Amino acid sequence: MKDSVSLVLYPSPGVGHLVSMVELGKFILNHYPSFSITILIPTPPFNLGSVTSYINRVSTTTPSITFHHLPSVPFSLDSNSSPHHETLIFEFLRLNIPNVHHALQTISQSSTIRAFIFDFFCINSLDVAAAFNIPAYCYYTSAASCLALFLYFPTIHRNTTQSFKDMDAHLEVPGLPPVPARDMVKPILDRTDKAYTGLLNMSTHLPKSSGVIVNTFVSLEIRAIKALSNGVCVPEAPTPPIYYIGPVIAADDRTGGGGSYTTECLTWLDSQPSRSVVFLCFGSLGLFSAVQLKEIAVGLEKSGQRFLWVVRSPPNEDTSKRFSELPPEPDLDALLPEGFLERTKDRGLVVKSWAPQTAVLKRESVGGFVTHCGWNSILEAVTAGVPMVAWPLYAEQRLNRVLLVEEMKLALWMHESEDGFVSAAEVEKQVRGLMESEEGKAIRKRTLAMRDGSSAAMSEGGSSLIDLAKLVDIWRMRQ
Repeated sequence: MKDSVSLVLYPSPGVGHLVSMVELGKFILNHYPSFSITILIPTPPFNLGSVTSYINRVSTTTPSITFHHLPSVPFSLDSNSSPHHETLIFEFLRLNIPNVHHALQTISQSSTIRAFIFDFFCINSLDVAAAFNIPAYCYYTSAASCLALFLYFPTIHRNTTQSFKDMDAHLEVPGLPPVPARDMVKPILDRTDKAYTGLLNMSTHLPKSSGVIVNTFVSLEIRAIKALSNGVCVPEAPTPPIYYIGPVIAADDRTGGGGSYTTECLTWLDSQPSRSVVFLCFGSLGLFSAVQLKEIAVGLEKSGQRFLWVVRSPPNEDTSKRFSELPPEPDLDALLPEGFLERTKDRGLVVKSWAPQTAVLKRESVGGFVTHCGWNSILEAVTAGVPMVAWPLYAEQRLNRVLLVEEMKLALWMHESEDGFVSAAEVEKQVRGLMESEEGKAIRKRTLAMRDGSSAAMSEGGSSLIDLAKLVDIWRMRQ
């Protein structure tokens, strides 16, 4: 006898993807507590950031969520010939398909599964859900604008022969501002790369899902959502139903760290003037060379602004170990210019490896955010009303910068050289510009307005809660 009605969620193993998926589960339960939720947790043999403490905390505080850890799979890092961690994820998730099948078989024996919600990277699990006659929904953890691009990607592929990295042109994508070809999603810049093939495959199969759930809200991306609604991003097939249910973000600090760092950061911020501090933080995989770290330090010092800066150790020079080992704790005295910490101690705080980003952005003293443009971080800044300087590093972040600066007008553009290096003068210019210039003030005003928009979307009668209710009605009607 099946004694419960459940949803099964299957995230990609990256920190940003997994945390966002778990927060989706919590969000659904907050409004519809009659569901039980099982989250399948893949166990990657490579480092994408630790989520153990986060999962343990959710297990304790949200008993309606069960974490089902999938068995490990045989996997060799040495077989990866792509520079992109996405290629590792594709292959790892392919090997996990039998584990997902077994998990659904086990869960379905005691529970009626109303929906299977999978991360975009887990597109191959569509066939597994179909084998059990379970409707499968993609949870898209980035922007609706980025979804529009990926749905249109097969069309671009058919109409071009060059790699994006070799094009000196702007691409026209429905619902987006013109996108410089070299600012396309990083893993698809090279047409011959395995990551390109994997993402093209996912883009091609995505319309076959029962629907797409996007972590955004309507007033943030009006033009892209209109294009998606009009079906112009998938010109040769029906566009699946799309539900905009964001911003879904962690209410507290998402992953490791904590302890004295949390206390030190927040206590220091509480002693600073209102909107006076620039926060610099670059995500779970954002690493800089030792030379770049020194350049950032020089730019910060010259800017004269108050700052809170999270510094991580440079990437391992042995690329074979880059995804298999956690970076060591940074030696700040060795990495930063001599005397920097002493000279800036009255207006700056440097912390090692991690800071409680959600809590930091909500502090009254934080007036700007230099970000790698990960979508979770963007949503956290928007909901806190904090304007940004956009400094993308990997994945879809260069595209997000185009959206933030050109479309949403919520950020300044951090300009880099051809090889990706950012000068101290550029750091100084953009940090000071965000905090002092008229353009910075205009961006702050728009960001505060968008903060109110995000709150309205998640309030009773708001667009995101309406879309969630539509989804739940569909799940409840299914027998």
